[in-house]
Amino acid sequence: MEPARIDDPRDPRVAAYLDIRERDLAGRQGRFVAEGKVVLDLLLSSSRFGAESVLVLENRLGGVEGILRKAPADLPVYVVSSAVMDAIAGFHMHRGILAIGRKQAQQPAGTLLDTLPARALVVVLVGIANHDNMGAIFRNAAAFGADAVLMDATCCDPLYRKAIRVSVGAALKVPFASFTDTPAFTAELGRQGYDQFALSPRGRTEIRDARRGARLALYLGTEGEGLPESLLATLQTVRITMSKGFDSLNVAAASAIALHHFS
Repeated sequence: MEPARIDDPRDPRVAAYLDIRERDLAGRQGRFVAEGKVVLDLLLSSSRFGAESVLVLENRLGGVEGILRKAPADLPVYVVSSAVMDAIAGFHMHRGILAIGRKQAQQPAGTLLDTLPARALVVVLVGIANHDNMGAIFRNAAAFGADAVLMDATCCDPLYRKAIRVSVGAALKVPFASFTDTPAFTAELGRQGYDQFALSPRGRTEIRDARRGARLALYLGTEGEGLPESLLATLQTVRITMSKGFDSLNVAAASAIALHHFS
């Protein structure tokens, strides 16, 4: 492919990249922004997501040429100066590597469950609204071999630009899906033979003493409030014991400990 130089920030060919932060909040009509070299590599290697174009700083082009060889020959690659990149994005882009990806149609959680192996570890998220936590949980899920991440309707989008960046591209790698009816989904996991452990500072079992079967669903809740009491009452609860006078970890840190233990 032959990169095309862009000198005008308002060039229609790069319209999808304009004012990144503001448009992240409003949504991108089935698209998402991938940022950084590692994330670009994962996007171009993915069978689940497609790329529409790539925008690269002129002094970073040489460093991504090997990655761009993975892309279709007709993928548009745009090269810009630092000043033009910043004008397009609306703030200073020190990484200097962006791409526009295409989202898939939303997959129901039950459909994803049907594809998982006989021995499986899934992460179930309820109310995770912070993009940093979402990205970190996906990174931990990838690091410790979780088969899927399943989210209720109140969770934030794992394909939000910041979430993808914090996940170091793991949001493009780990399969995920959403569900709307938590009790019904919990019942479906039970029918499919999953042990269901809810992580809570008040958990009945210390995590080092918890033993899983072939299939495990690990539930994580939002900062502060944690998982709903109605859900905790129906699941096995586990805790990470801490020093006296301190009761909880950030959910991302807790997910790393729990996934490491159960992986």
